[in-house]
Amino acid sequence: MICGSAYAQSVDAPPLKAGDSWVYTDTVETGPQGFSSKNTLMTVERVDSHSVLISAKQDGSNQPPVETMVGLDWSRSRDINGKQQVINRPLNFPLSEGKTWAVDYTELNPNRLHSSETFHNDYVVTGWEDVEVPAGKFKALKIEADGQWSAMLAPVAVGGAQAVATPGRVTTVSTAQRVAARPVSGRLYKAFWYVPAEKRFVKSVEEFYDTKGVRSQRFTEELKSSKITG
Repeated sequence: MICGSAYAQSVDAPPLKAGDSWVYTDTVETGPQGFSSKNTLMTVERVDSHSVLISAKQDGSNQPPVETMVGLDWSRSRDINGKQQVINRPLNFPLSEGKTWAVDYTELNPNRLHSSETFHNDYVVTGWEDVEVPAGKFKALKIEADGQWSAMLAPVAVGGAQAVATPGRVTTVSTAQRVAARPVSGRLYKAFWYVPAEKRFVKSVEEFYDTKGVRSQRFTEELKSSKITG
Protein backbone atom coordinates (compact mmCIF):
# COMPACT_ATOMS: atom_id res chain seq x y z
CA MET A 1 0.00 0.00 0.00
CA ILE A 2 1.31 3.45 -0.94
CA CYS A 3 0.06 6.52 0.87
CA GLY A 4 -1.19 9.48 -1.13
CA SER A 5 1.86 11.64 -0.49
CA ALA A 6 4.09 8.95 -1.98
CA TYR A 7 2.42 9.32 -5.37
CA ALA A 8 4.06 12.72 -5.80
CA GLN A 9 7.53 11.34 -5.05
CA SER A 10 9.94 9.74 -7.48
CA VAL A 11 10.19 5.96 -7.67
CA ASP A 12 13.65 4.38 -7.50
CA ALA A 13 14.82 1.19 -9.18
CA PRO A 14 13.62 -1.94 -7.36
CA PRO A 15 16.02 -4.14 -5.33
CA LEU A 16 15.80 -7.17 -7.60
CA LYS A 17 16.97 -10.43 -6.03
CA ALA A 18 17.57 -13.96 -7.25
CA GLY A 19 14.35 -15.91 -6.82
CA ASP A 20 11.94 -13.09 -7.63
CA SER A 21 9.44 -14.55 -10.07
CA TRP A 22 6.32 -13.58 -12.00
CA VAL A 23 3.77 -15.49 -14.06
CA TYR A 24 2.33 -13.47 -16.92
CA THR A 25 -0.45 -14.16 -19.37
CA ASP A 26 1.06 -13.25 -22.75
CA THR A 27 -1.34 -12.56 -25.60
CA VAL A 28 -0.42 -11.95 -29.24
CA GLU A 29 -2.95 -10.53 -31.69
CA THR A 30 -1.97 -10.52 -35.36
CA GLY A 31 -4.17 -8.76 -37.88
CA PRO A 32 -7.94 -8.90 -37.39
CA GLN A 33 -8.16 -12.62 -36.57
CA GLY A 34 -4.82 -14.01 -35.38
CA PHE A 35 -4.77 -14.73 -31.63
CA SER A 36 -2.61 -16.76 -29.27
CA SER A 37 -2.16 -16.79 -25.49
CA LYS A 38 0.10 -18.57 -23.00
CA ASN A 39 1.32 -18.24 -19.42
CA THR A 40 5.02 -17.44 -19.03
CA LEU A 41 7.07 -17.89 -15.85
CA MET A 42 9.86 -15.33 -15.45
CA THR A 43 12.50 -15.77 -12.73
CA VAL A 44 15.47 -13.67 -11.65
CA GLU A 45 18.49 -15.98 -11.75
CA ARG A 46 21.26 -13.49 -11.02
CA VAL A 47 21.73 -9.77 -10.35
CA ASP A 48 25.02 -7.91 -10.79
CA SER A 49 25.99 -4.24 -10.82
CA HIS A 50 24.85 -3.64 -14.40
CA SER A 51 22.42 -6.34 -15.46
CA VAL A 52 19.93 -9.04 -14.52
CA LEU A 53 19.83 -12.62 -15.79
CA ILE A 54 16.22 -13.64 -16.40
CA SER A 55 14.94 -17.13 -17.23
CA ALA A 56 11.63 -17.52 -19.03
CA LYS A 57 9.58 -20.56 -19.96
CA GLN A 58 5.96 -21.54 -20.45
CA ASP A 59 4.43 -22.05 -17.01
CA GLY A 60 4.21 -25.75 -16.19
CA SER A 61 6.48 -26.80 -19.05
CA ASN A 62 9.28 -29.33 -18.59
CA GLN A 63 11.33 -27.67 -21.31
CA PRO A 64 14.46 -25.77 -20.22
CA PRO A 65 13.99 -22.00 -19.89
CA VAL A 66 15.44 -19.34 -22.17
CA GLU A 67 17.89 -17.13 -20.28
CA THR A 68 18.24 -13.47 -21.23
CA MET A 69 20.31 -10.56 -19.94
CA VAL A 70 18.37 -7.34 -19.30
CA GLY A 71 19.25 -4.03 -17.69
CA LEU A 72 18.53 -3.16 -14.07
CA ASP A 73 15.72 -0.98 -15.48
CA TRP A 74 14.33 -3.93 -17.49
CA SER A 75 15.76 -2.47 -20.69
CA ARG A 76 16.58 -4.85 -23.53
CA SER A 77 19.63 -4.65 -25.79
CA ARG A 78 20.80 -6.55 -28.85
CA ASP A 79 23.36 -6.34 -31.61
CA ILE A 80 22.78 -3.38 -33.94
CA ASN A 81 25.37 -2.98 -36.71
CA GLY A 82 27.99 -4.81 -34.67
CA LYS A 83 27.38 -3.09 -31.32
CA GLN A 84 25.07 -3.80 -28.38
CA GLN A 85 22.37 -1.12 -28.29
CA VAL A 86 19.24 -0.56 -26.19
CA ILE A 87 16.12 -1.28 -28.24
CA ASN A 88 13.49 -1.03 -25.49
CA ARG A 89 13.54 0.92 -22.21
CA PRO A 90 10.05 0.84 -20.64
CA LEU A 91 11.35 2.22 -17.32
CA ASN A 92 13.96 4.92 -16.70
CA PHE A 93 14.58 5.28 -12.96
CA PRO A 94 13.95 7.28 -10.94
CA LEU A 95 10.39 7.55 -12.25
CA SER A 96 8.29 10.64 -11.65
CA GLU A 97 5.18 12.05 -13.27
CA GLY A 98 6.04 14.01 -16.41
CA LYS A 99 9.50 12.47 -16.92
CA THR A 100 10.38 11.79 -20.56
CA TRP A 101 13.06 9.88 -22.45
CA ALA A 102 13.57 8.48 -25.93
CA VAL A 103 14.90 5.31 -27.52
CA ASP A 104 15.90 5.22 -31.17
CA TYR A 105 18.15 3.13 -33.36
CA THR A 106 18.81 2.35 -37.02
CA GLU A 107 19.75 -1.12 -38.22
CA LEU A 108 21.38 -1.68 -41.60
CA ASN A 109 20.32 -4.63 -43.74
CA PRO A 110 18.09 -6.27 -41.09
CA ASN A 111 16.59 -8.61 -43.68
CA ARG A 112 16.56 -9.20 -47.42
CA LEU A 113 13.60 -6.87 -47.98
CA HIS A 114 14.88 -3.81 -46.11
CA SER A 115 18.23 -2.08 -46.56
CA SER A 116 17.63 -0.24 -43.27
CA GLU A 117 15.10 0.04 -40.44
CA THR A 118 14.74 2.88 -37.94
CA PHE A 119 12.70 2.82 -34.72
CA HIS A 120 12.02 5.87 -32.55
CA ASN A 121 9.94 5.93 -29.35
CA ASP A 122 9.20 8.88 -27.05
CA TYR A 123 8.32 7.77 -23.50
CA VAL A 124 6.50 9.78 -20.85
CA VAL A 125 5.39 8.97 -17.30
CA THR A 126 1.72 9.98 -17.36
CA GLY A 127 0.89 9.41 -13.68
CA TRP A 128 -0.72 7.01 -11.22
CA GLU A 129 -3.88 5.10 -12.09
CA ASP A 130 -5.80 1.99 -11.06
CA VAL A 131 -5.32 -1.13 -13.16
CA GLU A 132 -6.85 -4.59 -12.87
CA VAL A 133 -5.12 -7.77 -14.08
CA PRO A 134 -5.58 -11.48 -13.23
CA ALA A 135 -3.32 -11.01 -10.16
CA GLY A 136 -5.67 -8.36 -8.74
CA LYS A 137 -6.15 -4.60 -8.58
CA PHE A 138 -3.16 -2.28 -8.30
CA LYS A 139 -2.29 1.40 -8.10
CA ALA A 140 0.28 1.69 -10.88
CA LEU A 141 2.50 4.33 -12.40
CA LYS A 142 1.67 4.44 -16.11
CA ILE A 143 4.27 5.00 -18.81
CA GLU A 144 3.26 5.55 -22.44
CA ALA A 145 5.34 5.67 -25.60
CA ASP A 146 4.38 6.99 -29.02
CA GLY A 147 6.72 6.16 -31.84
CA GLN A 148 7.38 5.60 -35.49
CA TRP A 149 9.13 2.95 -37.52
CA SER A 150 10.55 3.58 -40.96
CA ALA A 151 12.32 1.37 -43.46
CA MET A 152 14.02 1.65 -46.81
CA LEU A 153 12.83 -1.10 -49.10
CA ALA A 154 15.78 -2.74 -50.81
CA PRO A 155 15.85 -2.52 -54.61
CA VAL A 156 14.71 -5.80 -56.13
CA ALA A 157 14.46 -7.35 -59.56
CA VAL A 158 10.94 -8.52 -60.33
CA GLY A 159 10.74 -11.32 -62.88
CA GLY A 160 7.83 -12.33 -65.02
CA ALA A 161 6.77 -13.95 -68.25
CA GLN A 162 4.78 -12.74 -71.20
CA ALA A 163 3.17 -14.77 -73.96
CA VAL A 164 4.04 -13.41 -77.41
CA ALA A 165 2.11 -14.63 -80.46
CA THR A 166 4.17 -15.29 -83.58
CA PRO A 167 3.14 -16.98 -86.84
CA GLY A 168 2.36 -20.57 -86.06
CA ARG A 169 3.21 -20.57 -82.34
CA VAL A 170 3.06 -18.75 -78.97
CA THR A 171 6.40 -17.97 -77.38
CA THR A 172 6.89 -17.17 -73.71
CA VAL A 173 9.37 -14.36 -73.20
CA SER A 174 10.96 -13.80 -69.79
CA THR A 175 10.96 -10.23 -68.53
CA ALA A 176 12.70 -8.53 -65.63
CA GLN A 177 12.13 -5.14 -64.04
CA ARG A 178 14.19 -3.53 -61.31
CA VAL A 179 12.12 -1.88 -58.57
CA ALA A 180 13.96 1.07 -57.04
CA ALA A 181 14.45 1.50 -53.30
CA ARG A 182 11.74 3.52 -51.57
CA PRO A 183 10.92 4.54 -47.98
CA VAL A 184 7.95 3.27 -45.95
CA SER A 185 6.84 4.07 -42.41
CA GLY A 186 4.28 3.29 -39.72
CA ARG A 187 3.37 4.01 -36.11
CA LEU A 188 4.16 2.43 -32.73
CA TYR A 189 2.41 2.59 -29.35
CA LYS A 190 3.42 1.18 -25.96
CA ALA A 191 2.04 1.39 -22.43
CA PHE A 192 3.36 -0.01 -19.14
CA TRP A 193 1.79 -0.05 -15.66
CA TYR A 194 4.57 -0.23 -13.07
CA VAL A 195 3.92 -1.27 -9.46
CA PRO A 196 6.90 -0.70 -7.10
CA ALA A 197 5.90 -3.53 -4.73
CA GLU A 198 5.93 -5.99 -7.65
CA LYS A 199 9.34 -4.72 -8.85
CA ARG A 200 8.01 -4.79 -12.42
CA PHE A 201 5.08 -3.69 -14.52
CA VAL A 202 1.87 -5.65 -13.93
CA LYS A 203 0.64 -4.93 -17.45
CA SER A 204 2.14 -3.93 -20.76
CA VAL A 205 0.78 -3.31 -24.25
CA GLU A 206 2.85 -2.93 -27.41
CA GLU A 207 1.19 -2.17 -30.75
CA PHE A 208 2.58 -1.99 -34.28
CA TYR A 209 0.79 -0.20 -37.14
CA ASP A 210 1.44 -0.65 -40.86
CA THR A 211 1.93 1.96 -43.55
CA LYS A 212 -1.84 2.51 -43.82
CA GLY A 213 -2.32 3.06 -40.08
CA VAL A 214 -3.88 -0.38 -39.54
CA ARG A 215 -2.79 -2.30 -36.45
CA SER A 216 -0.76 -5.30 -37.57
CA GLN A 217 0.18 -6.71 -34.15
CA ARG A 218 -0.57 -6.21 -30.46
CA PHE A 219 1.40 -7.83 -27.62
CA THR A 220 -0.24 -7.79 -24.18
CA GLU A 221 1.31 -8.97 -20.92
CA GLU A 222 -0.73 -9.20 -17.70
CA LEU A 223 0.47 -10.37 -14.29
CA LYS A 224 -1.20 -13.57 -13.09
CA SER A 225 0.85 -14.22 -9.92
CA SER A 226 4.21 -13.38 -8.35
CA LYS A 227 6.67 -14.45 -5.66
CA ILE A 228 8.71 -11.49 -4.46
CA THR A 229 11.58 -11.80 -2.00
CA GLY A 230 12.05 -9.19 0.72
